[in-house]
Amino acid sequence: MQILYRVRQFWRAVSLKTDLHGLEQAHRVLSSEQWQLFEQLQPAEKSHAFAMYQKLLEQGETQQDLMVAALLHDVGKLRYRLNPLERAMIVLVRAVFPSQAHDLGSLPPGGWDGLPSWQKVFIVAEQHALWGAEMARQVGVSSLAESLIREHNCPPSMDEGAGENDLHYKLWVVDNES
Repeated sequence: MQILYRVRQFWRAVSLKTDLHGLEQAHRVLSSEQWQLFEQLQPAEKSHAFAMYQKLLEQGETQQDLMVAALLHDVGKLRYRLNPLERAMIVLVRAVFPSQAHDLGSLPPGGWDGLPSWQKVFIVAEQHALWGAEMARQVGVSSLAESLIREHNCPPSMDEGAGENDLHYKLWVVDNES
């Protein structure tokens, strides 16, 4: 199921036509520093973030921090750019060996200098949300947007309700659908 989702995500990214009006709207949501960070994302990552943003708009969402988090949630991936083969490797290993993929994604105490690139791929997959929250904070997002970015990869608890929990749930759902 996860593999089919990723195949659909790939084809959407490749075939997505730029919605200039929507992109202009998204640009207004972010400060100039935040927009510069967004602009550094790879085309597929920008497409994914923009699709999340649009999906939230279609659902009637207007909460500023949620919209900022949707656009910036994957900026942590800027620390190590993944190519399509590496992305596929993550999906396949997570599908077949989920706990091993998680374990491979643990950042060693000494950092990742000297690690093989195949292992860095899993570290990025596991750590990008934390890194992205730090990067977003540096460009002036609110503490709520920072928290949403940090937690976007974690499945929400079953007792989702109001406030930040509700926003986390909405972000997590559109991330997994886009």
